Amino acid sequence: MTRSVIIVGGGHNGLICAAYLAKAGYEVKLVEARDRVGGGASTVSFAGGYSVSGLAHILHSLNEKVCRDLNLAGAGLKAGPAVDTISLDRQGRHLTLGANTASGDGLSQKDIDAYRSFKNEYRAYAAALDPLMMNKPPRLKDMDGRDKLTLAKIGMKLRFGLGAKSMREFLRVGGINIYDILNEVFDNESLKGAIALDAVLGHHMGPRTPNTVLAYLHRLRGENQGLPTLPPGGMGQVTQAISDAAHGFGATIRTGEKVKRILVSDGKTSGVELSNGEQLHADIVVSNADAKTTFLDLVGTGELDAMFAHRVNQTRCKGTVAKVYLALSELPQFGDLSPEQLGHRLLVAPDMRYLEHAFNFAKYGEFSRAPVLEITVPSIADTSLAPAGHHVMSVSAGYAPYELKEGWEQQRTIFMDKVIALVGEYAPGFEQLVVGKEILTPVDIEREYNLTGGHWHQGEMTIDQSFMMRPVHGSAQYDTPIEGLFLCGATAHPGGNVTGIPGHNAAQRILKTQGESG
Repeated sequence: MTRSVIIVGGGHNGLICAAYLAKAGYEVKLVEARDRVGGGASTVSFAGGYSVSGLAHILHSLNEKVCRDLNLAGAGLKAGPAVDTISLDRQGRHLTLGANTASGDGLSQKDIDAYRSFKNEYRAYAAALDPLMMNKPPRLKDMDGRDKLTLAKIGMKLRFGLGAKSMREFLRVGGINIYDILNEVFDNESLKGAIALDAVLGHHMGPRTPNTVLAYLHRLRGENQGLPTLPPGGMGQVTQAISDAAHGFGATIRTGEKVKRILVSDGKTSGVELSNGEQLHADIVVSNADAKTTFLDLVGTGELDAMFAHRVNQTRCKGTVAKVYLALSELPQFGDLSPEQLGHRLLVAPDMRYLEHAFNFAKYGEFSRAPVLEITVPSIADTSLAPAGHHVMSVSAGYAPYELKEGWEQQRTIFMDKVIALVGEYAPGFEQLVVGKEILTPVDIEREYNLTGGHWHQGEMTIDQSFMMRPVHGSAQYDTPIEGLFLCGATAHPGGNVTGIPGHNAAQRILKTQGESG
């Protein structure tokens, strides 16, 4: 008998879960509230004729196994040009960071060699966690055979994959802050600032915050999948390929239809009700939404144990990053950077002290007076994103707390102009090139992308909200206290970034619990 599934939300994880289940022969319907699939990994138009990736604007972590299993290349996935990271300097002493190489004025041979060793070492730490990433996180109590096997594989990877010395170092650094680690290894302040940004961007954390090494390892998992790229057509091309793959396996995808509630009776789901009153029934419901939306809004606390509902309510998921889209009349000039170099990933993160001071404002409900920026100009490689001769710039700007003391209604334009002015400090005359602009604060991101708190990763990726504790105890293995209801989004293990792993793991968990092989 064919099992029926409804998937709530058409972000990349929901699409991947849909593709796997449809491939396994399930009858799959995916319902997406927005008019297009992809969620934060979509391509959006703004300012009339200009397009840019929505939230995620660099493809750097889509899992290789997912790509192979779903034949995403055959479905139209194109990676685009690989990009390095360039840390901008007001005096033109920019640093260029690749996967293993670092170069730039003022960078010593000691730091160049240390960078190569550091990246190799920390990528090995990230790889040691692979058995945990591609499986449901093991319970530490009442473990089944799969849990025990996963723990055994992790132990083998740590002890024999890393070696005794590296394993001890991994255990030392895993839960501490990136600030102390980078000060132990490097001398150059700009180099430390650029690395530290990868540990804090998208989180309510500064370099001195505990768990930032873990956040950095989450980021490095992507490098183990391949070089970061700017996909042609924006991130929407990536998720469209996943959508086409799911459709090819037989999944039905409905956009522009918002789920009002998940139908539950006697602790078991039977489907969903749409905002127009239509009810869709299925044996299984899979939510790509965050935990708070899924349990508190769509299911409702009346169907949940009080302690479980309290744990969900206490999860931290308030975003601190704003997106700024800029339409430019021509290509800006950043010191002595060539147009080819401007096509890479540009950072404004001069040093770790700068990052920590920027974060300090967010602690008190204020936006950073000197923001931290991650910048891409995707129209250099893909001219279809802007009118002839024009360009688009995508900026991820922190820190911009969800709960701003003065409210975002009056402050949004002030922060956007501050971001534009800061870019102008590195590219003289930049303000005069801006012919269109738009900002999405975390409040806007919450509304536009249905993300509680406007958090990119559907919740902080700290140690207490990771692995067998993500999102909370009682729903950390993709199934939930509601029979037939599963989670497949970034709210579940292993968390955010465009990896596709939560969607993959959720599908395997569903197939396993239904007595079928994955």
